Amino acid sequence: MKKTNASILIIDDQEDILFALKMLLKKHYEQVYTLNDPKKVIGLLAENTIDVVLLDMNYRIGFEDGREGIYFLKEIKKLSQGTMVILMTAFGKVETAVEGLKSGAFDYLLKPWDNEKLLEIVKNAVHESRKYKKLSIGTKPIKARYFIGESKEINKAYTLAKKVAKTDANVLILGANGTGKMVMAKYVHDNSSKATQSFVHVDLGSLSEHIFESELFGYAKGAFTDAKQDSPGRFEAAQNGTIFLDEIGNVPLHLQSKLLQVIQSKTVIRLGESKPRPVNVRIICATNANLKQEVTDKTFRQDLYYRINTMEIQLPSLKERKEDILPLAEFLLENMMAKYEKTGVTFNDTAKNHMEIYSWNGNIREMQNRIERAIILCEDNTITIDDLDLEDVPLEDTLTGSADLSEIEKITIERALSKNDYNISKTADELGLSRGALYRRIEKYGIEN
Repeated sequence: MKKTNASILIIDDQEDILFALKMLLKKHYEQVYTLNDPKKVIGLLAENTIDVVLLDMNYRIGFEDGREGIYFLKEIKKLSQGTMVILMTAFGKVETAVEGLKSGAFDYLLKPWDNEKLLEIVKNAVHESRKYKKLSIGTKPIKARYFIGESKEINKAYTLAKKVAKTDANVLILGANGTGKMVMAKYVHDNSSKATQSFVHVDLGSLSEHIFESELFGYAKGAFTDAKQDSPGRFEAAQNGTIFLDEIGNVPLHLQSKLLQVIQSKTVIRLGESKPRPVNVRIICATNANLKQEVTDKTFRQDLYYRINTMEIQLPSLKERKEDILPLAEFLLENMMAKYEKTGVTFNDTAKNHMEIYSWNGNIREMQNRIERAIILCEDNTITIDDLDLEDVPLEDTLTGSADLSEIEKITIERALSKNDYNISKTADELGLSRGALYRRIEKYGIEN
């Protein structure tokens, strides 16, 4: 039987499971890797192209809620979007596995597994990974990840980012949730001299206090109960590259001093060791918090703030870059069409009008999620406000000072018409207008069914 040329990675802390799965899968696939520590996946993904990961959801004794599996699933998807992740969990933990599917897992597998079912799931995952890569590099490529736009605010941010990228200065990226802080961090990295080296993302907001040091700085064998062997931390994984410390405003005050020491000394000391290890990394931080205020309130160290803030980049919300809303929506739509192998999908005029005046409190992330939902639901290749789930948004929540009275009236009429399936009599009654008055307004605003 000819083996499929694909790379499979198995991550589990039980050696017998690693051995059994490797023996099964190596009969069918050219490359099969194993890891007994999920923290090592960052380095392995940096050096190898992996099509499918089989990921156990629990690693530490006493912690069997699957949170570690969800955490490393998200990390894998950030590092390699085209790698399909299959979660492995014990019977009775299906709810956590389902949560994993919502977080980007391809599928899940119950232990003990059925060999035929496992091979079928892996086969489908390999196919999905190949399809993703074909879209990324084939005849219908996914667009570049950077949408700069036309607004003064976003152009100012990217111009500053390009300048600072040429240096080794530490960068602090500020902005509300969903404004693209991680995308900006990647932009700085990709335009720097370290572009070919590792880019390691650390979500500090998701790190609990008891694993903060071991995750960032690593640990020696025997440093704690489950430390079965030496393990490097995220700083060492980013050696000669960039480490992106996301949500740095969430780091507790008593741990900030440990982070400051690493930044000042450019060394890390693994838990259970006394020997400092030199690290050469570019540090980019991000937060949606007001760090200046936190410094004033003494909840964030002033010396750490100055260390990470050699250069500050402020990202505007979509409310502050209204002229970019429709071009950005079209940009995201093109990417989604490539992802879902569709062509010719467009927004209708009503959807465009609503997107322009919608508040977008979740910013670009919210827009991306709504468009992905819409491209799945839309019929006849036309995205409507129903597909975007914007129909029931209260008007007062969406309108801003830039919306004049005629715009408000037009949107109100469009919503009422859509709600009443374009029945003129029902719409006129709801709006308190005569049929003639409604017809005149429809003609005035060029509203079409």
